Amino acid sequence: MRTCHSVSLGRSPSVSNKPEMPYALHAPQADRGLLRRRSKGCEAVARCFAENATVIDERRTYTGRDAIRRWKAQASSQYSYVVEPVAIAAEGDRTIVTSHLTGNFPGSPVDLRFVFVLASDAIVSLEIAP
Repeated sequence: MRTCHSVSLGRSPSVSNKPEMPYALHAPQADRGLLRRRSKGCEAVARCFAENATVIDERRTYTGRDAIRRWKAQASSQYSYVVEPVAIAAEGDRTIVTSHLTGNFPGSPVDLRFVFVLASDAIVSLEIAP
């Protein structure tokens, strides 16, 4: 089992139908791991994904752990940012985490939707969009 949940998210976002429950109780482990502060490194983020997973971010597609590791490394080296989850919802096999991002990137601050699909406790698909 992959564990991607070692750092606290801080404030719990509101959760559909159960706002009193902490975010950590509702988000799959892989989702929680990806949304941590970037201090855990690109390798730790890549381990949250299945070997042939895909990420779509800024209209670009990254396929496989190596590509995802490079995507995360580039974003982390280019910009400093903080991700604060504010809501979570489930739609079929997708987990949608809406997060508020602030940092030194163009357009900051921004609210983004992280749409995850999981299999065997690993992320197999992630799409990040406004």
